[in-house]
Amino acid sequence: MLLVAGGGLLWAAPASAQRPAPLTAGLLRVCADPDNMPFSNQKGEGYENKIAELITKTWDSKLEYVWWPIRRGYYRMLNGTYCDLVIESPAGLDMAGTTKPYYRSGYAFVSRKGSGLEDINSLDDPRLKKLKIGVNLFVSSDGEHSPPEMALSQHGVVGNLKGYNVSYDENIRPEDIINGVAKKDVDVAIVWGPMAGYFVKRSQVPLVLTPIAVAVDSVSGFPMQYNIGMALRRRDHELRDSLNTFLDRHQSEIQALLREYSVPTTPIVQEKKEGEKSSAETPNPAADSAKVAGRH
Repeated sequence: MLLVAGGGLLWAAPASAQRPAPLTAGLLRVCADPDNMPFSNQKGEGYENKIAELITKTWDSKLEYVWWPIRRGYYRMLNGTYCDLVIESPAGLDMAGTTKPYYRSGYAFVSRKGSGLEDINSLDDPRLKKLKIGVNLFVSSDGEHSPPEMALSQHGVVGNLKGYNVSYDENIRPEDIINGVAKKDVDVAIVWGPMAGYFVKRSQVPLVLTPIAVAVDSVSGFPMQYNIGMALRRRDHELRDSLNTFLDRHQSEIQALLREYSVPTTPIVQEKKEGEKSSAETPNPAADSAKVAGRH
């Protein structure tokens, strides 16, 4: 399939149509979800699509997408050389190499304006034990759930969660969890910031986004915020260095894109380096970090 992006041509094909291949000069192969707004889709409408286009335009390279749902072994596709880059990934990921972070975001509560719940910003809020709470229903390859869902159980919030599937199709959509709040199917929802910001902004029912106030949940130890960079194979040092230079030079354009998509951001936190003990203020995103948006 041949698409047009930013005035140039790009190739897009499902991973099943691709073969593993090494890095090729003048070509950047990007793993992207075909149906996961606001991040990416096959129409090139997501902010990950726009960042990928900016990279290849800057480098005068061809952009080729390998479409693959984020919930199905995303990083195996990267490490298996089916693609060269994942545009968005927790910095310090243990499954692949990463660039420097280019933004930081976190989980947030979504509530209806005027509901009296707009001030909930902690998993320790006692009201949560009596409310119906929407969460994205994601189970990783190691059987663990998203950080907020796992943390809630340690706060004694059980039995009142409603799960929203992340296996999207024509009937199951990314915005369903936000619509669940708008339609009063749930009282509040806990949603990854970029998704929450994008769909709250576009909701016909007035909604309020309230970020979880802490970077790390004190009871469970699970991070609620993450530095976000790009993922690539650890051995691709030259590509990593080039991407870091790109991020330095185009940070203002990237931040403008994030604002356009209503992505809530917070200042990037300096993570502890490998071998150093992480503190509560600077969590080290280890194995659970890939669960941020269902990437495993």
